Amino acid sequence: MLILKLIGGAITPVILWGTLLFVPAGTFAWWQAWVFLAVVLACSTATMVWVFANNEALLNERYGSPLQKGQPLADKIVANIFVASFFAVILFIPLDVFRVHALPPPPPLIAFAGLVLFVGGWLLIATAMRENTFAAPVVKHQEERHQQTIKTGVYAIVRHPMYTSVVMLTPGMAIWLGSYAAALLSSVPIMLVAVRIVFEEQFLRRELPGYEDYMRQVRYRMLPFVW
Repeated sequence: MLILKLIGGAITPVILWGTLLFVPAGTFAWWQAWVFLAVVLACSTATMVWVFANNEALLNERYGSPLQKGQPLADKIVANIFVASFFAVILFIPLDVFRVHALPPPPPLIAFAGLVLFVGGWLLIATAMRENTFAAPVVKHQEERHQQTIKTGVYAIVRHPMYTSVVMLTPGMAIWLGSYAAALLSSVPIMLVAVRIVFEEQFLRRELPGYEDYMRQVRYRMLPFVW
């Protein structure tokens, strides 16, 4: 079963992103999208091997529903709006590239920088999950897994490194695929994760031992030297 979960975890993002990109585009003649999907496959496969092959408990958490028992109502609302906004950004990219043309496309060097930014964001997510075995997709207190406050690795720099990755992944993806407008639109999911942090930290201060001390030790929530 673990092997099937790992294979599914590697392939599912490619299928999902491919559908969200190529269906609105109405064509498969989009080489940037094919390169992007190849990068997604490489990143997701590496993540399955590096992070999840020896941590099936975390893998099961990541396969969990976006609505779970013990999850605060505020997180149920904000998290699902965030997911919808993230998908909306992806859907808008092909619409802009092939139909709307809201802004001129980025030049090749800037586009490539966007792809590098996307890969960097993915690497940050993988690094955070490898450091934090309690990195569930929803806010909850995982008492059955004896959840602890993680203070090491990237968590010693910012308190929510996985949310930091959204600042890199979303605009980076849009810029590589040729849409400055979608990169601007990515400010919506970025703002939503910032809102989610506020609710999440209220919950963690109340429920997770040591989290309030951790907040005093690590000053920045999502962006070093900024917030």
